[in-house]
Amino acid sequence: MLKEIQLSLCVIFLFAFGIFYELYQEPDCISCKPISKYFLTPKDVMSQGRSIIFLETTENLQPPPLVLCSVESAARIYLDRPIIFFMKGLDNNSMTHFKSSCPSLSFLYAMKNVFLFPLQLDILFQDTPLLPWYLQVNATQEKNWVYILSDAVRLAMVWKYGGIYMDTDVISIRSIPVTNFLAAQSSQFSSNGILGFQQHHWFLWDCMEDFVQNYNGDIWGNQGPFLITRVLKRLCNLTDFEDTEDQRCHNISFLNPQRFYPIPYGFWMKYYEVWDSRPEFNDSYALHLWNYMNQDQKKNVTIGSNTLVENLFSTYCPTTYRSLIQAAEQSEQMFQNGTS
Repeated sequence: MLKEIQLSLCVIFLFAFGIFYELYQEPDCISCKPISKYFLTPKDVMSQGRSIIFLETTENLQPPPLVLCSVESAARIYLDRPIIFFMKGLDNNSMTHFKSSCPSLSFLYAMKNVFLFPLQLDILFQDTPLLPWYLQVNATQEKNWVYILSDAVRLAMVWKYGGIYMDTDVISIRSIPVTNFLAAQSSQFSSNGILGFQQHHWFLWDCMEDFVQNYNGDIWGNQGPFLITRVLKRLCNLTDFEDTEDQRCHNISFLNPQRFYPIPYGFWMKYYEVWDSRPEFNDSYALHLWNYMNQDQKKNVTIGSNTLVENLFSTYCPTTYRSLIQAAEQSEQMFQNGTS
């Protein structure tokens, strides 16, 4: 019974996105229609090196609300930049049938600066140190494969095209004013959940070489944040942050934890709590919601709960939020019809 209810809620949510896709698509906006974007390639869109990049390294084509909010919030904050969502599950068939098969993707695609592309790994890794590793690794033997693959892809993607990479549980609240940067979780530890570099930046090449030379798929994060931290520490003498100041080393900005992690991972549940007064996050550019920590509890945005995450959705991804409201209303109506 629980699975049936969850399936019904998923269908309702996707249906709601289809409705909002129709309502908010501009009738005379040619660039909003999927057919106008269909023939563009990543190289066409990302040639200026200013893209905001998101990844889905599973076959999933029905992103949950937090993923949709991440992409929508970036599209609203970075109106002058292309927002690129690479999805491993996309193919020619799904690209031409967004509206019928993936209403939520149609909603994203209708936004003027959002582009969806298939994630073509063999092409991406060409001309990088990662290609021999990718051709030899046995993915079925890697217990952390989804994360390892994502760690590799973000390095190659930003090196090849330039731009800013963000995890799909990051809500953008204001634009990032620097170009070559890493996001500190602490004074001695860098994350890889958000990073930005110019095209063909040497630091990313060094990271890809370290990825191969020190590969160990059994250790979670060894190819991700631990790798970034290793390479950074070889270059820089990291010191404690002073207040909200950032650090710089070799023309790379090491951004203060307040920029993206004002709520540390150990306190991730605070996003799903009601606050006496809503924090302003005046020193932050985006907020990482630590969805990896939420795998067991599976906390969601609850309409009317007045939790911090609900307030963030209503402010920074309002179309996603409106769809959640519609899905909740239809679910309530279905429940009432079933009990009457």
